[in-house]
Amino acid sequence: MNPSHRSGHVAVIGRPNVGKSTLTNALVGAKISIVSPRPQTTRHRLLGIATVDGGQLLLVDTPGLHRDQGKSTATAMHRWMNRAARGALEGIDAAMLVVRAGQWDEADDFAYQALRHVGVPVVLVVNQVDRLKDKTVLLPYLAQVSEGREFAGVHPISALKRKGLEALTKEVLALLPEQPALYAEDEITDKSQRFLAGELVREQLMRQLGEELPYATTVEIERFIVDGALLRIGAVIWVERDGQKSIVIGKGGERLREIGTKARQQMERLFDSKVFLETWVRVREGWSDDEAALRTFGYHD
Repeated sequence: MNPSHRSGHVAVIGRPNVGKSTLTNALVGAKISIVSPRPQTTRHRLLGIATVDGGQLLLVDTPGLHRDQGKSTATAMHRWMNRAARGALEGIDAAMLVVRAGQWDEADDFAYQALRHVGVPVVLVVNQVDRLKDKTVLLPYLAQVSEGREFAGVHPISALKRKGLEALTKEVLALLPEQPALYAEDEITDKSQRFLAGELVREQLMRQLGEELPYATTVEIERFIVDGALLRIGAVIWVERDGQKSIVIGKGGERLREIGTKARQQMERLFDSKVFLETWVRVREGWSDDEAALRTFGYHD
């Protein structure tokens, strides 16, 4: 074993919609985690494998961590997402707390306190610094959020523009134990192509539908067949009401075709293969608050 080689699990934690998945994708160098402007796009705990000079970062991308609203108001889906986010803190060697530049509120502090209880080194990742109109506010902001809090390092970055990632990677790697790589160099995630295909369809639902509807949808891959150089994929989009079904399909099937086309293009890019994608929309009432339905659709610990 090369004694200077380090590898370990790094949780990517923060409140919803601060760029955790964008950061994970940027560090891995491939799109394994879906991204949209909407909060709570990420529903599953997902491992991104970033093999770099001198080591390997096993990035645990998670749903946004937020206070549990309690069983009286939170749906089964919300409770599942909170469990997934908290489960990501088990067995980690370090953590990156991702916040949006210029902002720190109760939700950020809640995520920080959750990490304090785990007892691993935490690097503060201040994302979207490129969006700050007045750059002179950055240093006072960094001093303010660091005061009274223990961070192993503080890194202003832009995950989208891949700025500041080299220094961040080097510092996080130094916090990991000396051990061989845990995954092969060409592996980028622990999730299957089948899982990733479903996520890429769901990404288009998040991007193309209205404010509320994406949260009433999920995707089940019913068929995934390798046919020579072609992948034949059948995806079912589940909604909770008939009215939602017609919205997803759109006039003359136009929206469903657009969702399918964009998702297929993303699959072909990620899988480096031609894809034949078929999509259907079906109704299962109240699936997002039904523990049995969630397990059927792949939401299980």
